[in-house]
Amino acid sequence: MGMNRIMNQVLVSWASRLAEVELSGPLPRRWAHSQGVAQRAAALAQVLGDDADLLASAAVLHDVGYAPRLAATGFHPLDGARFLRDVHCADERLVRLVANHSFALLEADERGLREVLEAEFPLLDDQRLVDALVWCDMMTTPDGERTTAGARVAEIVGRYGAESVVGRFIRRASPEIFAAVERVNAALAAQPR
Repeated sequence: MGMNRIMNQVLVSWASRLAEVELSGPLPRRWAHSQGVAQRAAALAQVLGDDADLLASAAVLHDVGYAPRLAATGFHPLDGARFLRDVHCADERLVRLVANHSFALLEADERGLREVLEAEFPLLDDQRLVDALVWCDMMTTPDGERTTAGARVAEIVGRYGAESVVGRFIRRASPEIFAAVERVNAALAAQPR
């Protein structure tokens, strides 16, 4: 096994332990969701190749900013990314994925935080990784089960309310979400069986 592969496995293990510590006690349902998102990431390993472990790490950590002790701004992508960057000196690509997961820039816009998020954590140029994390998140229920993107968007609107910040954001982001999911589904379908 090569040194890069070992380091990638260490990253995934560290990410899983960190997410569990921060989420499992105070937010067990959020922890179940994060575990489910990480399971979806495993399905994309062949599509992503060398970046599969980066995706797995981002998948399990994407909601770490919901942890009550980390919720400084109340915007979980920003709070989680700052925690990973400032406390753990995490890999820049990992931090930027967490900060921008599932079209967080659009929610940041709704919250008046877009400029802050963009300045601190620019969106990755690698559309495959961005799409992959959207796919993992939007194909997973709050309880960690598999779902469809349409059902997930409907569930989010129903849980938060259509006129809430999250409801407005998710409705605004839904065309982008569905397009990202379709791109990942096409990449999966193109893989040899």
